[in-house]
Amino acid sequence: MRKLKFAFWCGLGLLAVLWIMDEPAVFQTTTFFALRDLKVQLTGVIAFGCMSLAMLLALRPRWPEAWFGGLDKMYRMHKWLGIAALVLAVIHWLWAKGPKWAVGWGWLEKPARGPRAPIADPVESFLTGFRGVAEGVGEWAFYAVVALIALALITRFPYRWFYKTHRLIAIAYLALVFHTAVLFKFAYWASPLGWLMALLLVGGAWAAVVVLLRRVGAARKAPGEIVSLRYFSGVRALEVEAEVKDWPGHKPGQFAFAMSNASEGAHPYTIASGWRADHPRIRFVVKELGDHTRRLREKLRVGQPVMIEGPYGCFTFDDDRQHQIWIGGGIGITPFIARMGHMTARKEDRDWPENQRVDLFHTTAEVDEEALDKLAAEARFAEVRLHVLIDARHGRLTGERIRAAVPEWREASIWFCGPAGFGEALKRDFAAQGFPVNERFHQELFAMR
Repeated sequence: MRKLKFAFWCGLGLLAVLWIMDEPAVFQTTTFFALRDLKVQLTGVIAFGCMSLAMLLALRPRWPEAWFGGLDKMYRMHKWLGIAALVLAVIHWLWAKGPKWAVGWGWLEKPARGPRAPIADPVESFLTGFRGVAEGVGEWAFYAVVALIALALITRFPYRWFYKTHRLIAIAYLALVFHTAVLFKFAYWASPLGWLMALLLVGGAWAAVVVLLRRVGAARKAPGEIVSLRYFSGVRALEVEAEVKDWPGHKPGQFAFAMSNASEGAHPYTIASGWRADHPRIRFVVKELGDHTRRLREKLRVGQPVMIEGPYGCFTFDDDRQHQIWIGGGIGITPFIARMGHMTARKEDRDWPENQRVDLFHTTAEVDEEALDKLAAEARFAEVRLHVLIDARHGRLTGERIRAAVPEWREASIWFCGPAGFGEALKRDFAAQGFPVNERFHQELFAMR
């Protein structure tokens, strides 16, 4: 999370500093309308920068994934940038509209403007001719963006509708590209701020076109076919196994986007199996959590084609600690199932430290004895020490209970997958005990909206 916050605030700060370098007189401005013009430019620059970066991250680029710590962290950044763009766009709109309203209501007096000097630069003159159109286009694009981002933030809004409406932001963004290109102060284009904005404008426009053409992740897609389905009624989870072609392989703990119906779009699921090239199958365990996942049991069938995109994520258990503590809350057990299968298959050719010990804590409110028996068998084969805590029988899992069960916890690394609030509570608890959570507490932020 430190890297996320660092990158987020550095991005906003860079845009603000570059703008101040072009407008050092902002601190000496004495008239309200002169200040208003500057604030319109500043808020517009940062809002457009946030939207452009969010649009680029929507492409799921691979090159920054390792630095951020996984696509799940990049999607958290995408969400922050969207919220920042929304807030700054509202402020930008208020600075642009508010003084006009105040003049109309008689609260402010519009300053007298003298004759404008002729524009010598032909490019500036050309752009100036579109100012009225750009203002109108930008206003309606603003209303669309506010509505679409607000819908994206409402978790109760059905995913299938979110998938369809969220792509429309790309259209609104292209309208804002025109708005920004015309109304961006012309003198800025010759400065570092202008160069950066030009890169963001071109890159964001390209990303918007890719989104609209539905080409996101196209090079990382592999066709597959469902070969088995198994439902665990006690925990309301469906196990789906698919045979895939042209899959590059994956590490245990990574996830992929799976699409069985184009109208529903692709959904992210943690892969619940290791990878063998001679047995090219991928298994997912899907919990009934929303409108889409509740219908899967009725819609999926053996032999049905699917499209798998990935793999993504850096929750891959890669460290040199002699002890690892795994914590899977509910369906968060999935990456650990994949890792145990990998460890069982590669006992003679291990790619983890010799004599590494593992304690797996699985806490759940729901019980399916068949699923628990299967989990226990997988842990036994992988030589993983399993601790199962059922809320109604054993109470809640706490940091104190983990430390009591694993005396060597100070030297271990912790890998957590489960509800975000539960993970943050455990992280704070271990931090209070002096555990280096920034280096050795790994948490999957599996929330894509």
